[in-house]
Amino acid sequence: MTDNATAVDVAIIGAGVGGLYAIYKFRQLGFSLRAFEAGGDVGGTWYWNRYPGARCDIESTEYSFTFSEELQQEWDWTERFATQAEILRYINHVADRFSLRQHIKFNTQISVLEYDRTEGLWTLVTDKGETLRARYCVMATGPLSLPQVPKIEGFSDFKGAWYHTARWPHHDVDFSGLRVGVIGTGSSGIQIVPEVAKQAKHLFVFQRTAQYSVPSGNRPLTREELSDVKANYRELRQKSRYSRKGNVYFDVPDTSALSVSDEERRARFDAYWNRGGLNFLYSYTDLVTNVEANETAASYVRDKIRSKVKDPAIADMLIPNDHYLGTKRPCSDSGYYETFNRENVTLVDLKQTPIETITPDGIRTTARDYPLDVIVFATGFDAVTGAILNIDIHVKDGPNLAAEWKSGPRAYLGMMAARFPNLFFLAGPGSPSVLANVILVNEQQVDWIADCLMHAKDVGTGAIEARESAQEEWTAHVRDLAEGTLFMTANSWYLGANIPGKPRVFLPYLGGLGTFREKCDQVAHEGYSGLTFIA
Repeated sequence: MTDNATAVDVAIIGAGVGGLYAIYKFRQLGFSLRAFEAGGDVGGTWYWNRYPGARCDIESTEYSFTFSEELQQEWDWTERFATQAEILRYINHVADRFSLRQHIKFNTQISVLEYDRTEGLWTLVTDKGETLRARYCVMATGPLSLPQVPKIEGFSDFKGAWYHTARWPHHDVDFSGLRVGVIGTGSSGIQIVPEVAKQAKHLFVFQRTAQYSVPSGNRPLTREELSDVKANYRELRQKSRYSRKGNVYFDVPDTSALSVSDEERRARFDAYWNRGGLNFLYSYTDLVTNVEANETAASYVRDKIRSKVKDPAIADMLIPNDHYLGTKRPCSDSGYYETFNRENVTLVDLKQTPIETITPDGIRTTARDYPLDVIVFATGFDAVTGAILNIDIHVKDGPNLAAEWKSGPRAYLGMMAARFPNLFFLAGPGSPSVLANVILVNEQQVDWIADCLMHAKDVGTGAIEARESAQEEWTAHVRDLAEGTLFMTANSWYLGANIPGKPRVFLPYLGGLGTFREKCDQVAHEGYSGLTFIA
C-alpha cells in the first residue's frame, strides 16, 4: 500500500440511492469525502437494469427521497409504479439538483480495502491501481448489484448475441424477427418476457422454478392524486419511516386468514388482487408463518393463473409446486401469464428437461435443441453480500471479511462487522434491506451512521468497532425471526440458494423498517451500546 495516497474523512463505495444520500448527508456535516462508482453515472441498480419492462414494485410517490421537502414538491411521477427510465431520470435530477457528481469518480471499481489499526485509516485501491485513504468507509454497494451468470457448458461457443438483465446495453435492443431464449423467471424474467414476446419471431422461456406473481395494477397517476400526496407528504413520510415496509400503501393486517369465513376471505383477496401490487401478500397476518393460511392465498393465485392461461398443461407448468406463496422474492407483472397464450411463445420446463449445454446455435436440453439468435439471462444476483465480498476487505495483519463470513455474514445492526473498525454497510445483511423500501432503509442507516460519527467526533475517538458479543446477539435475533416463518423452507436468494456454495443464511431482517429504526435509535440513546470507541 502506498503511503502518499489522498486522505478524506469518508470514502463511499457506490453511487446508487444509498451512496448519493451518503454524499449529501456527510457533506452537510462538513466531512471531506470521495465516492467511487463502477458505472458510468449515478443510479446504481437503475443505471444497470435497463431491460425492457424494468419497473419498480413500490408506489413511485414513496420510492423517492424524503430528506428534502422541496424535492418532494417539485418532482412529478407519471405512473403508479415507475419505469426504470423514469426512476433514473429522477436520480439524475437529484444528483444535479444537489451537485453530488463532483464528489464521485465514475467507471472505477474498488478492488482492495485495507485497514491499518496503527494509523486508524482505510486504504482503498481501485481497479486502475489508484489509492485513497479514509478514516471511515461506507459500503453503498447495493443489495442487488452483482449479477449472477450461471455456468453452463458451451456458453463461450454460442454464435448469437447474449445479454444479462442486470447489465443491459445503453441502447435499444431490437428482437424483431429473431428467435430469443430467456433463461430465468424471477422478477426480472417476469418483467421482460411480455416485452420480448411482442417483438420476437419466437420466444422460448426457460423456466427452472415457477413463480407466484400478482398483477401490478400499474396505471398513470392523476393530477389530483399527485396533489393529494404532495399536500400530505410530511405526514405520509413519517408513517412510512415507522411502517413495516417503508410504504404507507402497504396495509397492516390484523387478522388471521383462518379466522374468517371462506366468503369473507375470498372478498378480501378479490379486493387486493383487483387493486394490484404486492399488497396482496399482506392481506392477512399469517400468510408467511402458517402453512394452512398460506394455502388459502396460494390456492387463490393458482386459480387466477389457470384462468389466465388457455392451455391447462402450460398453466400447470407455470404453477409453483416447490415453495410457499411469498417465500421467494415477490413478483408483480403486467400480462406475464397471458403471454403464454401467444403462438410465438414456448415455455420450457427445465425441471423436466434440464439444459445440457449451450451450442453454437442455441440451447440443448435433455429433450431437444432450441435454435436461438439471442439468449437473455434473467438470472438475478449474488444478493446482499455479493458486491461487498467482491472486494478484498481486510485488516492489515488481521482478519479478512470473506473468511469471517465464510459460514454466513454477521453484522451488528446489519451495519458493522466486529474486528473491522470504521466500516459501515448500507442495506447489508441483517438489515431490512430488500424487504422494505430501500430508499428509506438507506436514509435511516446513513442518518444513524452520521450521528454515530458525530458522536465519535464529540468524544474525541478515532475508531468505532462493533463488539463481537453484540454482533452475535443481533445475528441470532435476525436468524430467530426468520426461523419462525416459512421463508426458511424456500430455496430463495434471500437464503443465498441461487449461488453455488453460498452459506444458507437468511440475509435480510424480518422485523420491519419501523422496528429496526426503533432498535437503532435505542442503541444510540444508550450511548451506542454494542460499539467500542477507540481513541
